[in-house]
Amino acid sequence: MECFRRVNPFRACAGLRVLGYLMLALVAAIVAVSYYAVVVYAWGPLLLGGGGGSVAAAAIVLAAFHLLLIMMLWCYLMVVFTDPGAVPENWRHAAEEDDMDESNTRTISNDVATDIVNPPLFTSEGQGNASRYCSRCQNGKPPRCHHCSICDRCVLKMDHHCVWVVNCVGARNYKYFLLFLVYTFLETVLDTLVLLPSFITFFRDESRRSSSASDVAILFLAFVLNLAFALSLLIFIGMHTSLVASNTTSIESIRLAIIFVGSWLVLLACPNDMLCVGSNLLQVYERKKTVSWQYDLGWRKNLEQLFWFLPVHSSEDLHNIPALQGLGFPARPGAVV
Repeated sequence: MECFRRVNPFRACAGLRVLGYLMLALVAAIVAVSYYAVVVYAWGPLLLGGGGGSVAAAAIVLAAFHLLLIMMLWCYLMVVFTDPGAVPENWRHAAEEDDMDESNTRTISNDVATDIVNPPLFTSEGQGNASRYCSRCQNGKPPRCHHCSICDRCVLKMDHHCVWVVNCVGARNYKYFLLFLVYTFLETVLDTLVLLPSFITFFRDESRRSSSASDVAILFLAFVLNLAFALSLLIFIGMHTSLVASNTTSIESIRLAIIFVGSWLVLLACPNDMLCVGSNLLQVYERKKTVSWQYDLGWRKNLEQLFWFLPVHSSEDLHNIPALQGLGFPARPGAVV
């Protein structure tokens, strides 16, 4: 029994890093297949041996393809190799440091010392700017910071751990992750559209089919993969656009969803009493109108913390934008959660 108590189930999560390295190889393979299908098989020959109109079209397609490919790979490498944000050693909230300085400089007389209650320095759970402590890292946890069981460390403003990049997505590389999604979506849409004529020709005109079975297989694989990724990325971009507009991370969105689900579960307390159900429904509706996310500053100000288009941060941005530092965030007064 004692040996089972010593087993840490979170260590099994570290095995997902191996899956991440396989994903890196998969990304490289997909890029290689798409490059061969678009450049070598479909549009490269038109650029080299086509007529005037086809040469111009091929030049435009290949230029757009390479531009999006460069941006996609640039963003991808930035997500992979950029530290999402680590908590400084022995970090404490500014309010705690002020309290500690004040307590160190204050002299307490013996007759009133017993009446003073010192609050605990950290709590294991908390909201907003409340102090939190990570027992695994043995360090304080800034607001919006979470411990990643795969990386085995706390990550500033953690959104999620992405196996596709073998890294966490957090305060310092979330912008790069968003741009990677956008440029990958644009690239896959372009690949699907420019491969569609060759794909249709293969099934309609037997005389124009390539004699190489490998070329046909690569064309088919590239078209299907790019179409599938384009459709799936559209969903992810929509989800993260909603998160960015409300200045919410994926982890925080789950937490907010649990709050509303918990509100609906109160209806189970009196399923046979319709008057009680109606009263609870009204309470849930009123609560939903009053609940507000404290870091939601309005979509314009939320976007200003990220934008944009190039996967770089200037030194001025790193100094002036608290969200990129990951230790403190502007919040609106009067928010409930």
